[in-house]
Amino acid sequence: MGKIDVHNLWRGLIMGSVETIPGVSSGTIAVVLGIYERLIASINGLTTREWKKSLAFLVPLVIGIFLAVFSSAAAINWLLTHYPNQLSFFFLGLIIGVVPFLLKKINFKQTFSGIHYLVLLISLLLIALFGIMQDPDQSSMLGSLNANHYIAIFFLGWVASSAMILPGLSGSFLLLVFGYYATIIDALDNFHFPVLVTLIAGIGVGVLITSKIVHFFLQRFPVGTYAVVTGMVLGSVVVIYQGMPIGIGGLFASFIALLLGFCVAFLLGKVEYKQ
Repeated sequence: MGKIDVHNLWRGLIMGSVETIPGVSSGTIAVVLGIYERLIASINGLTTREWKKSLAFLVPLVIGIFLAVFSSAAAINWLLTHYPNQLSFFFLGLIIGVVPFLLKKINFKQTFSGIHYLVLLISLLLIALFGIMQDPDQSSMLGSLNANHYIAIFFLGWVASSAMILPGLSGSFLLLVFGYYATIIDALDNFHFPVLVTLIAGIGVGVLITSKIVHFFLQRFPVGTYAVVTGMVLGSVVVIYQGMPIGIGGLFASFIALLLGFCVAFLLGKVEYKQ
């Protein structure tokens, strides 16, 4: 195995901490952290002769993700319950703060043509459409699952795994759209082994397949692919936005959260996107 990238442990912790938040994509966080392209290449490399090098990059990242998912679910749910606006504004700040670095990475002023702006706009609108598909009124089905539910959970894991690869698509949000979010959160809280194994199996298969598709486009059409990625990241602003808070105190706290998120993204961008 190649040299372990220990920095990926804390990157994984950050990515995993948002996995239970509907609307927030770990793929977007990978973009914020500046590791998106390396993540795609490493997942794709698992089926090549460079698999040891890929494992060195992925192992600490995956450990961090799993640690965060199981340890931060309760804290994130508490924040979502008590401070939903402030949390959403923090993530909005993260997204707004990283876009300039993303555009600078591909030197968009020189590389973008009309078709690239069109592709960016289309991907932005497609992701934004997910913002109107949320059904918040759900209950857990954990106590009444049958074989059909487990088949559905496997394929939902497959579909939701796209969120780890495609910025702007939230796995939790897709589970919410299809009516399984409460069930999966309940399974995490109670460590329901059959459901978790089924979900993880679907995610594993989906990640491997989706990463190969994205890797192909990154290699063949890098500017066009980053136009799509940028559009997805911008589109996630619409999905994450929870509306304006009520009262001066709520507005002020949300503004501070937005500013904090922007500063975090800016500082990460200065470090992670440094050539």
